[in-house]
Amino acid sequence: MAKKETKGSFEYSLQRLEKIVSDLEQGNVPLEQSIELFEEGIKISKECLEFLNKAEIKIKQLSKDINGKYTISDFEQE
Repeated sequence: MAKKETKGSFEYSLQRLEKIVSDLEQGNVPLEQSIELFEEGIKISKECLEFLNKAEIKIKQLSKDINGKYTISDFEQE
């Protein structure tokens, strides 16, 4: 089952960001609206980066090294 792309989800945000970029690249948007879209795009890109950073942390795993100390390493699929 495909995940529904809801407002606030990474997928929704990425689609919205792509739409903003497309609108700005076409150059048919008035200056004031272009500025608003640019600001929204910056906000969305920061949210997406934060989401990806959190996802990366979830993929890391905690493990003991040979000396019994805990270290964080990348998740390795077997």
